[in-house]
Amino acid sequence: MSTHTKIRLAIADDHQIVIDGLCAALMNFPDLSIDATNTDGLLLLKELTNTPIDILLTDVMMPQLSGVGLAMEVKKRFPAIKIIALSMSGSGLLVEEMMTKAAIEGYLLKHCGIDELRNAIEKVFSGGTYFQPTVLDELSKHIKLKQQTSAVRLTQREKEIIALMEKDRSNKQIADQLFISVRTVETHRKNIFRKTGTNNLLGLVKWAYEHKLL
Repeated sequence: MSTHTKIRLAIADDHQIVIDGLCAALMNFPDLSIDATNTDGLLLLKELTNTPIDILLTDVMMPQLSGVGLAMEVKKRFPAIKIIALSMSGSGLLVEEMMTKAAIEGYLLKHCGIDELRNAIEKVFSGGTYFQPTVLDELSKHIKLKQQTSAVRLTQREKEIIALMEKDRSNKQIADQLFISVRTVETHRKNIFRKTGTNNLLGLVKWAYEHKLL
């Protein structure tokens, strides 16, 4: 643990009003200090060169440099800084990206209460991690879908055909576009329905969207 008394924070969010709101709320805690803020992740990175901080609170969906990109750069350049993602989206894919690519220490949705955020900051500062239960649920669902998708073992050709089926192309149109015979397309369709456990186009398209193939 650091010897200084306050937990030094930086905030990155492309909405200034979010930064202002967080600053106003977190100022009520005397053990926290906000030492750097920016709506642009690239500019915040420059600030961090001369501004020592303990924890970065970052949005995930940002223009210029995304939250994932910012978190990866911070971990590379300033490995001692811990990172908490604060996002409107708890998408399992985003959470997984932030955890695997940037090794973040926490992830909360923006509708969390300020006390929960403060608790997360303290826990992460003390060497722990803090991931909201709803965020972990989404991550779990995402990983399960990924496992199901890989277990299905669709070939690249079958994935191409699913995409064309979703566009309501006929077997003849698919065959012409992929330079294969109509009979080959029919065989692929049968295999696709069998592998995905679906028996009509609507069910297949729903399955493909759920498993992020479309």
